[in-house]
Amino acid sequence: MLPQKKAMEQKNTNSLKLNKLSERLYCLPFEERSDRPNLYYIKGDDYSVAVDAGNSKKHVQKLYEAIKNMGFELPKYTIISHWHWDHTFGLWAINGESISSSLTHEKLIEVSKWKWTLEAMKQREETKEDIPFCTEHILVEYDNLNDIKVKTTDIVVNKNTVLDLGGISLELIPRDSTHSRDSLFVYIPQEKALIVEDADCEDFYNDSIYDQKKLCDMIEFFESLDYEDHYLGHAEKESKAQALERLRECKTS
Repeated sequence: MLPQKKAMEQKNTNSLKLNKLSERLYCLPFEERSDRPNLYYIKGDDYSVAVDAGNSKKHVQKLYEAIKNMGFELPKYTIISHWHWDHTFGLWAINGESISSSLTHEKLIEVSKWKWTLEAMKQREETKEDIPFCTEHILVEYDNLNDIKVKTTDIVVNKNTVLDLGGISLELIPRDSTHSRDSLFVYIPQEKALIVEDADCEDFYNDSIYDQKKLCDMIEFFESLDYEDHYLGHAEKESKAQALERLRECKTS
């Protein structure tokens, strides 16, 4: 039985593929069990990039296995949307270099000094440095907390920055959001797409509420961009119109 089981596991690995969103844009779908977000892959003629590094080495390896099975090259750069663990704890295992906002880089320096024991994690919950939701899902993703490695990013951007991948260009837009102060949006004009990840969610480190000023600012930001597809971190994509309707319903006045 063991050889058969091994063969079955190999077959499953070889069948792993990215979801095709367009000729240039692909996705490894989110997984609720351990709070793994969507990981995006943008295919250029000269090089390709990933959006977010996932929550562990295993998550990165799954992405790369799917990329290889598509016959694509591994990403030259990995763009980080914000500092939260589920988007960054795979950073140390990525191919190439990582890009983030300067605020993400600074926050990861802080997180890299955290201790990963149950006691330390509970203490951070008490001081509100971290939240129970993260602790719960970290314990699902990691059988051994000693496997956690936090790495800072290689390249930081402080203003809108264009990457020309060959045949497709991305605009990286660092700005505040309702979810975190350090968000980095990936705007793809040719695809009429905006990769938002978690940026339009509530702030889980602030009682899971929408700051109304930030919400209004972000709605105006989305309205100002010419795009159709709104790509999220832990859900299926929405249209721009659907996203705006959802967010306007969160306004209290």
